[in-house]
Amino acid sequence: MLSGTLILTVVIVIIALVFDIINGFHDSANAIACCVSTRVLTLKDAVVMSAFFNFIGAFMSVKVAQTVGKGIVNPNDITQNVIIAALLGAIIWNLITWYFGIPSSSSHALIGGLVGSAIVYKSSFLIINWGSLFFEVILWLILSPIMGFIIGFVFMTIMNMILKNTRPSTVTKIFSKAQIFSAMLIAFNHGGNDAQKTMGIITMTLVSTGFLQVFAVPLWVKVCCALAMALGTGLGGKKIIKTMGCKMAKMAPVNGFSAEMGASAVIFTATMFNAPVSTTHIITTAIMGVGASKRFSAVRWAVVKDIVFAWIVTIPGCALISGVLVFLVELI
Repeated sequence: MLSGTLILTVVIVIIALVFDIINGFHDSANAIACCVSTRVLTLKDAVVMSAFFNFIGAFMSVKVAQTVGKGIVNPNDITQNVIIAALLGAIIWNLITWYFGIPSSSSHALIGGLVGSAIVYKSSFLIINWGSLFFEVILWLILSPIMGFIIGFVFMTIMNMILKNTRPSTVTKIFSKAQIFSAMLIAFNHGGNDAQKTMGIITMTLVSTGFLQVFAVPLWVKVCCALAMALGTGLGGKKIIKTMGCKMAKMAPVNGFSAEMGASAVIFTATMFNAPVSTTHIITTAIMGVGASKRFSAVRWAVVKDIVFAWIVTIPGCALISGVLVFLVELI
């Protein structure tokens, strides 16, 4: 007969993979919003491409998984209820922001949920590794969108200087092809950073329940998370694609290429520094930077204001939701 611990662990793995699927369709817009809005690819072709490269990117490394799975909270200090509450809080937040078409961060939703549920479970702030949370999460939460904006702005400015004497039709023809490559690159980097967060949560569960003695991501966890991310991406996210690709700034293929290349550079850098960043934040600010390179009024700042507000409240909002959930579970 199966033990209660094993059954609950299986439930957590399933919930984590559901989160990964939701993460995929919530964040699929990150990789394909630009190329769909500029009509370089149809929505169907863009989704298939993005799903494939998200899958491949998930095998890039496990550094981010280690940060999420053992860097913020010690797996041996929490129970399965804490992890379930963290996942459910993040899922609820993702569904709310997806419904309203707001490109919030699945990454920070998960981290906020983990922080909130752990604090309420222990009734202590000391359970959190605040140094790791600040230097590998909060600091990058602040820096990565700024870097995305700056690199998008600079990249587009350089492209404008290089192409200033080139006919617009020629520019469009060249970058209609080049943007397919940049979309592939950002999809790969998205998979490389985002899929690892779920890997970290599942591995954390296996360590906390004693199924693993040391924190090491098993191959089956990598494969399952990669497949879930690809499946979620395949489901798409039309509302967020519309917000990112159309509402914030008017996009041409060269603009989309610049935004995607700039965002890819920031995401890859963060992954190499073990930081679980928000690909949503980065590509969004890269688009803003590209739009601002033409003139600051080209960016629809009213839309941006709503998005920034969602960013600010994501971690505390998810911490509150997950904290309430773990309190209710423990009470029951």
